[in-house]
Amino acid sequence: MTDSDTPRILLVDDEPSIREPLGEYLETQGFAVTAAASAAEARSVLRAQGVDLVVSDIMMPGEDGLSLTRHLREAGDVPVILLTARAEDTERIIGLEMGADDYVVKPFNPRELVARIRTVLRRTQANGRALDSGGTSYAFGPWVLREVERVLVDEAGEEVALSSGEYHLLHALLRHPRQVMSRDRLLDLVRGREADIFDRAIDNLVSRLRKKIETDPAHPQLVKTVWGGGYTLACEVKRIGPAA
Repeated sequence: MTDSDTPRILLVDDEPSIREPLGEYLETQGFAVTAAASAAEARSVLRAQGVDLVVSDIMMPGEDGLSLTRHLREAGDVPVILLTARAEDTERIIGLEMGADDYVVKPFNPRELVARIRTVLRRTQANGRALDSGGTSYAFGPWVLREVERVLVDEAGEEVALSSGEYHLLHALLRHPRQVMSRDRLLDLVRGREADIFDRAIDNLVSRLRKKIETDPAHPQLVKTVWGGGYTLACEVKRIGPAA
């Protein structure tokens, strides 16, 4: 969150008939809103000022909302809520894989969007408090996950980049080693049930995470599938730090 008590929202939508009234409504709900008509304009805003959350349409001329989300994930951890006119599972899953924090399908009640914004911001604040408290490092197999920096480090000290979703999934598994975690439970821990996402999103995140931490992703030794149950982190975990 920013130093201001008022959360700052960047609203990105190429349709003035949506962008302008929605921005005005969000301001009546206590948010400071900056509007952008394109991903390029949004990038300019982000270079000039900090924001606490981005609400972006997916279908826009030029660079779309999915590409903007990928850019945000590569640049940092600003949460993103995507707006889409499509209710197809595939598009939602792609957005989540890019690192989006939530999804709202058009047409939607603005009150629903406000509720989702507040939920994501609460989760962001909670994560921030955990980081401020010093956090914890988790040593497992040949890896160390440093909670404060959200950095995964290998035995040689090399950092491995994790998307927001990959980080939250690994963090959830590390906090519950050798426990069978159902997809529903992982959804709770990774995104929150307020987000309308699907079991397959967890499967895709697991697949991507395995490619980064497993010696042989086709025959995983760390994150194992429990048929009919979910997934488990099948190794010892050592906590280092304040929560140890």
